[in-house]
Amino acid sequence: MIVAMQESASEEQIQQVIEHLVRMGFSVHRTTGERQSVLAAVGARIDFDTRNLEVLSGVEHVHRISAPYKLAGRSFRPGGTVIEFANGLRVGGNEVVVMAGPCSVESREQLFTIAELIVKAGARVLRGGAFKPRSSPYSFQGMGLEGLKLLREAGDHFKLLVISEVMEISQISLMLPYVDIFQVGARNMQNFNLLRELGKEKKPVLLKRGIAATIEELLLSAEYIMAGGNYEVILCERGIRTFETSTRNTLDISAIPVVHKLSHLPMASDPSHGTGLRDKVPPMARASVAAGADVLLMEVHHDPDKAFSDGAQSLYPEQFSKLMDELRMIAPAVGRTIA
Repeated sequence: MIVAMQESASEEQIQQVIEHLVRMGFSVHRTTGERQSVLAAVGARIDFDTRNLEVLSGVEHVHRISAPYKLAGRSFRPGGTVIEFANGLRVGGNEVVVMAGPCSVESREQLFTIAELIVKAGARVLRGGAFKPRSSPYSFQGMGLEGLKLLREAGDHFKLLVISEVMEISQISLMLPYVDIFQVGARNMQNFNLLRELGKEKKPVLLKRGIAATIEELLLSAEYIMAGGNYEVILCERGIRTFETSTRNTLDISAIPVVHKLSHLPMASDPSHGTGLRDKVPPMARASVAAGADVLLMEVHHDPDKAFSDGAQSLYPEQFSKLMDELRMIAPAVGRTIA
């Protein structure tokens, strides 16, 4: 249920409405926009009359939400969520943010070489896996803590934010000092215990869609994080499993405008995992921006043929630089700019 307060509602009136909702058995999440405060009441109660709320002082209107996701739904923040970082970067505004880097951190030399290349091309966030969820137990599993330290060092040196994947609850506290954004991979989209714990942290989370997940299931996973009090969630389309075998996955670009209609959360696209093929990444990245993506997450490697993981889908530096130039031409056509 959404309770929209009047623009002139006082803090005392807002608190009285919150207390009334709590007495009714709801948990209440408040968001304050430019004009008014909106209260999202989450709970299983159906035996209440919305008129009992509408008559309270300061209430403008009340309406039930049929969708199972209350906090991730567009009604909670009709104007959309914009995530702001200390360095001034904004995710969810008019600028498209590019996050790029290697699939996995392999060495200091490798990471610094790639970080320098992507920052020159215009990327604002350095991505890289310190802990790698691999299909085979015999594949490279990442450098762990040493990889996190290298990511932070490279990020600070080149003035880039850092995003890396968290795989389990025990890694959250370990990663906190080193990353600016937690990434939850497709395999963990429905790891609800992990999502609950991330909801307790005050650090943005990029949540990837599972390989067989519906959009509703993605939004419900975001709800787990937001229900804990962390509203800074970025959703990510990274390709789903279909009958098609020509690409690694099928990048569902239509999910971008669908999510924007259903949710206020920023939407990212990962054309690297979405296709699994280097030559398919640029056209899918261009299409994603045209479709309204707020973030592009891409893999770049200075020597992808020797990469420890996912070399086939990693862009060469010259490809990435050319793509960034193309994106700067496409973005204005849809009312956006590249951050």
